[in-house]
Amino acid sequence: MIEHKIFNMVMVHHEDQVLLLDRQHDDFSGFIPPGGKVDFPESLTASAVREVKEETGLDVWDLEYKGVQHYVDDERNARYLIFYYLTDSFSGKLLTDSREGNPSWFNKSEAMKLPMQDVVRTVFPLFFQEGTFELYLHRGSEASNYEEEILHT
Repeated sequence: MIEHKIFNMVMVHHEDQVLLLDRQHDDFSGFIPPGGKVDFPESLTASAVREVKEETGLDVWDLEYKGVQHYVDDERNARYLIFYYLTDSFSGKLLTDSREGNPSWFNKSEAMKLPMQDVVRTVFPLFFQEGTFELYLHRGSEASNYEEEILHT
């Protein structure tokens, strides 16, 4: 049986700043845009809006679809999908303490110098490029057998 999981990630930005969480728990630690798991039977966009609110305290709208990431793992017989969104439409007060990591604003140029997962570093500039993207990551049965492809539309 193949395991499928669906997630989202939302890059909230204002002028030259981006909102990132300082996530320091589990296997996905580092600075990361807000986002999370899409709960059944939730829509992709509703889930993205909910996750930003839960993790940052901000209400967001006018989400622009930017791309999707496929992560396929042959050993686990799993496919994970992450849908990426961008917005500069938000209101509310930023949380000072979030269970997912403290949210903070950073200059875009400084953000790339922060500790973050390789995949977050890969997609970060793609949020701000014209068009959409598809990132395909495939891990074969051998740990050294790893394929990465970025497609732009």
